[in-house]
Amino acid sequence: MNITILDDYQDVVRTLACFSKLAGHNVTIWNDHTEDVDVLAERLRDTEALVLIRERTPIRAPLLERLDKLRIISQHSVYPHIDVDTCTQRGVILSSNMHPGRPSYATAELTWGLIIAALRHIPQEVAALKAGRWQSTIGTALRGRTLGIYGYGRVGAVIAGYGKAFGMKVIVWGREASLARARADGYTPARNREAFFEESDVLTLHLRLNDATRGIVTATDLARMKPAALIVNTSRAGLIEPGALVNALKSGRPGMAAVDVYEEEPVLNASHPLLALDNVLCTPHIGYVERDAYEAQFSGAFDQILAYLDGKPINVVNPAALEKR
Repeated sequence: MNITILDDYQDVVRTLACFSKLAGHNVTIWNDHTEDVDVLAERLRDTEALVLIRERTPIRAPLLERLDKLRIISQHSVYPHIDVDTCTQRGVILSSNMHPGRPSYATAELTWGLIIAALRHIPQEVAALKAGRWQSTIGTALRGRTLGIYGYGRVGAVIAGYGKAFGMKVIVWGREASLARARADGYTPARNREAFFEESDVLTLHLRLNDATRGIVTATDLARMKPAALIVNTSRAGLIEPGALVNALKSGRPGMAAVDVYEEEPVLNASHPLLALDNVLCTPHIGYVERDAYEAQFSGAFDQILAYLDGKPINVVNPAALEKR
C-alpha cells in the first residue's frame, strides 16, 4: 500500500519502534509543511493511506477531489481540519482514535515546565549568563500562591496534582460537571468567574476548542488579573478572544504569559505578535511532541491502517464511507 505521512518536522517517525508495523509498504514521509492544494495534490497523487499528525494540515474538498486513489485517512484525536462529508462522499474512511482514556502527560509536563520557566525567568537568565552577565532578574516562587485551572478534565486534573505537590492553593473554574469533578477530588471551585481571574497568580487553560469555548476568555477577564499574574495556554489559541492577550499583556494585566499554541500554525519567521513581547514565553506547540506520546499516537494510526487492510476497519468516524467503497 502507498502510505504518506505529512508534517514530520523532526524526521522522527521512521525512528519510532512502531514504524516497523508498516514494513512491506511503500511509505513516503514529508518533513516540511505546506497548505498549497496544488503541491499537496501532487505529493499525494498516488497515496492510498494518509497519516496525519494531529491538525497540522487541512484536508478539505478542493484537495480530496483530486486524490482518486485515497482510501483511508488515519490519525489520532479530533478532526476539525478534515472535511468529513467530502471524505464520505468519495468513499474515503477517516479512522481516528479519539481519546484512549489517559491524560496527555506530555502536555501537562510542558505546562508545568512553562510555569516554572516563566516565573523564574529561566530563558532570560540562561541568555544573560551566556552574554556574560550574572543574576539579571528576580523570580517568583510557587509555594503559597494560587493556581487557577480553567477546565478540570484529564489534563487539568493532572495539573491540579502538580500544584498541590508544589504547595499551591488550587482553585478551579469551568462547567458544572467540571466543577463537580474538582470537588470530588478535593479541590475548591472559585467563588465566581470574576474571582477566578482576580485571585489566580497562575491561570492555566485546559479546555477543548469548540463553538461553546471559542473566545471564552475575554479582554474583560484578562483585565481582572493581577499585574504579577501569569496566564498559560497549552490548549488552543482560539480559547482567548482574538487580539485580547496581546493587548492585555501590553497593558500589564496579566503581567506574563506562557503560550504553546497559536491561531495559525506553524509560526515561521517570528511572525506572531506575541514573539515581540518580553513578558511572554513562547514554544512551538510542543505539548504533545514527546517520544512516548508519538509512539502511542503513531502506533494507533498504523494499527488503523492495518485493520483497514484486514477488512476490519476500526475507529471509523464516517461508517457511511464503507458503503461508498
